[in-house]
Amino acid sequence: MKKVLGIGNALVDVMTRLKDDSIIEQLGFAKGSMNLVDTEKSAEIKRITAQYVSSMASGGSAANTIHGLSTLHIESGFIGATGEDTIGEIFERNMKSAGVHTYLSTKDADTGTAVAMISPDSERTFATHLGAAEKLEARDLDKTVFNTYDILYLEGYLINNMDLIETACIYAKEEDLKIAIDLASFNVVAAFKDSFSHIIENYTDIIFANEQEAKEFTGKDAEEAVVHLSELCEIAVVKTGARGSLIHDGNKLINIDPMDVVPLDTTGAGDLYASGFLYGLAHDKPLDVCGYLGTLLASYVIQFIGPKIDYEKWQVLKKKINEKVG
Repeated sequence: MKKVLGIGNALVDVMTRLKDDSIIEQLGFAKGSMNLVDTEKSAEIKRITAQYVSSMASGGSAANTIHGLSTLHIESGFIGATGEDTIGEIFERNMKSAGVHTYLSTKDADTGTAVAMISPDSERTFATHLGAAEKLEARDLDKTVFNTYDILYLEGYLINNMDLIETACIYAKEEDLKIAIDLASFNVVAAFKDSFSHIIENYTDIIFANEQEAKEFTGKDAEEAVVHLSELCEIAVVKTGARGSLIHDGNKLINIDPMDVVPLDTTGAGDLYASGFLYGLAHDKPLDVCGYLGTLLASYVIQFIGPKIDYEKWQVLKKKINEKVG
């Protein structure tokens, strides 16, 4: 069974359900986007959303994926940076409780937070204060950690730190790891398209993108985009929301049907899709099975607030996964 190492922003998600989109419009954010904010802006957003019920849990795209994999008993590790504060303790405790091996650098800054503003239609818009997370540097990486893993999973939000992400890729390739990357968010792809091109063309084996991100990167709609992306790597995945997902391995296109559920919050859908997909790859399963597992996990997480699936539902999921994977 393959082992998976993730690198990403160590954040604590503050999940907040809105009554309408007026706050998002007031802030000038594009609905469904991820927006980096400074300390003052983050405090302002937390203040104006304080009227709504919220909850906290460890977050960050790659961290969510790794948490899901470890919950499914795939040996997994996570590299990130936190501050010496209560929020950082929440992050580390939550990851370790799932069995994740944590490789966290401690920085002189507050642990990052991501305020997830959830619209009535379940779409989420993020205001992310990276804090200590953005202080993770290439020199913090320990090359010896990489040689105990088989797959490196990168979140695209790291793309603004090319020294970090490229050093990680170099270490991974020197240790014969497969490299998977998620394109993060359509506005991040728009801002760093050249950087994504460099990492994808030189290092990446597996790409995850939703259709907005895929279109921003390729200029093509989902079916053409997944073919284009598959020409740049071994496996391309384009998630198409309620229509399911598309997978291409350079030879054939695989359509994965959606599952009929009522979404409450789409936070973590892409992250848990990656968990399921990589779980399948870790067991050397065919791509259609990997896609099914990704869809299964995504369909469960969107029925809850936040990027985590509760304990009872994990037990149901594990039974379904065992029936499929054996």
